[in-house]
Amino acid sequence: MAKAHHIVFANEKGGTGKSTTAIHVAIGLASRGARVACLDLDTRQRTLYRYFENRRDTMARRGIDLPMPGFHVFDQDSQARLEQQIAEIESDTDYVIFDTPGRDDKFARFVATRAHTLVTPINDSFVDFDLIGRVDGENFKVKKLSFYAEMIWEARMARARADGATIDWVVLRNRLHNMEARNQQRMTDAIAELAKRAGFRVIPGLNERVIYRELFPSGLTLVDKGHLGNLGTAHIVARQELRD
Repeated sequence: MAKAHHIVFANEKGGTGKSTTAIHVAIGLASRGARVACLDLDTRQRTLYRYFENRRDTMARRGIDLPMPGFHVFDQDSQARLEQQIAEIESDTDYVIFDTPGRDDKFARFVATRAHTLVTPINDSFVDFDLIGRVDGENFKVKKLSFYAEMIWEARMARARADGATIDWVVLRNRLHNMEARNQQRMTDAIAELAKRAGFRVIPGLNERVIYRELFPSGLTLVDKGHLGNLGTAHIVARQELRD
């Protein structure tokens, strides 16, 4: 039996939209009939885990049936226990979604090196870009890879040597609309240059929208269009961003 596809959302910087994106991807896959399980490695905040708790409660309160991935939290301090939990979770699933803390964490690094798809959301600014690449302060050209990109590069090489597998690394540009056009173009150019060096794909992500924060208490997502009431134009645009 083939193992589940591991999708890991990881970035050592907080506030980049890891949990929001992971939740919507998980429910999007589940809504298409995939068997999905989620593992929250942030044992303190547990944002992904809490979101699904809220979703479960909303389903019970309203008496409705929604796409619902399995959800778990890792609260141990052993890599062996983590591997055991992953093996248990993936035994009857198509996808395992991992949400990781926004800090340096040994377990986040471990699941990143074992990922089939590694998603690194970044806010579209040079503050966040600095995690993966350093640019020249005058011309904004990429000078070198930063520590996180180097770590992922080394992990991909080690993975290829160990089992011949390739980690599909995706950099997700979130909050695109908050930038002045000239600066945004500089970011676009810098990311494109770095993508060639580090070997990742770049995709547009989610804009900064109040709807994502408003949905958290109910555990609903933009996928659940039949349960959100009347949506404004901005929400319809947000759903298209999610589809993309």
